[in-house]
Amino acid sequence: MASSMYLPVVGTPFSVGNYKYIRSFGSSSKWTLIKAAASSSAPPNVDLSSLDSAISQKDSYAVKEALDQLREAGWAKKWGSQPNISRRTTSLRELTTLGIKNAENLAIPSVRNDAAFLTTVVGTTGALATLAGQLPGDWGFFVPYLIGSISFVVLAVGSTNPGLLQAAIGGFSTFFPDYQDRIARHEAAHFLVAYLLGLPILGYSLDIGKENVNLTDKRLEKLIYSGQLDAKELDRLAVVAMAGLAAEGLKYEKVVGQSVDLFNLQIFINRSKPTITKDQQQNLTRWAVLLAASLLKTNTTLHEALMVAMSNKATVLECIEAIEKAA
Repeated sequence: MASSMYLPVVGTPFSVGNYKYIRSFGSSSKWTLIKAAASSSAPPNVDLSSLDSAISQKDSYAVKEALDQLREAGWAKKWGSQPNISRRTTSLRELTTLGIKNAENLAIPSVRNDAAFLTTVVGTTGALATLAGQLPGDWGFFVPYLIGSISFVVLAVGSTNPGLLQAAIGGFSTFFPDYQDRIARHEAAHFLVAYLLGLPILGYSLDIGKENVNLTDKRLEKLIYSGQLDAKELDRLAVVAMAGLAAEGLKYEKVVGQSVDLFNLQIFINRSKPTITKDQQQNLTRWAVLLAASLLKTNTTLHEALMVAMSNKATVLECIEAIEKAA
């Protein structure tokens, strides 16, 4: 774990596991990492071993039960603290008023990374091919031809195996200065909103091409597979699914990581009963973004603390501790 890091976060000192973050003096957003005296942010009389064991065993029932017990003991105060949510008609103006940038374009998949990658490939190979044309003799013909064909190979790979092209685009995306912040902000939003709504988290990843938050709930999983999600459960899953999109929309003019989120939301909609119309689906998406963004704005300090924890590869338990410590 690094000794210091730079993230656009604000707030009071907080601990993550055995480490404590304090704000350095000055105008920068620097957090300095120091060793904390305590091994856990939980009070001495609170035992987190059951929760730790449940997470390790990937047992969603046990994780939920352990967190429910910790809440009753007065520790996990943020766990399931937003149990009552109710869908309503939502307008684009409400999203804009809340602070979502370009609300009308939230559901349009971004091609920023794809376009930047392909433009770079075509531009670079074109420039190199032009330079190679100055080579003497036959080299001046064959080398530019070979270099110029790289662009066609990339497009061919993208057509026959999109996964390989997306992996390349994902790697290229790391060169954007906002990449790490977007990933951490996006995934921390899924994690935090799920936690606030009482959905157990079993794992997460910020790795390139593997960004995800694993919040599998066995009961919900059965409902999804059987196509029997009711309106209440659909609403909860919709808010969690749109949390990453909402987090990006509150900070950036363009949302980059919404494609998978929208795809997951559509799966939930398709697996719900009763079936909802296209207009109802559109309203559900807007409402879910609005509620997720509201939760994130209300719990900004928690979201930022979780971003730092996840960026430093904290365990799920340490992430939960970061949330509760920052509350």
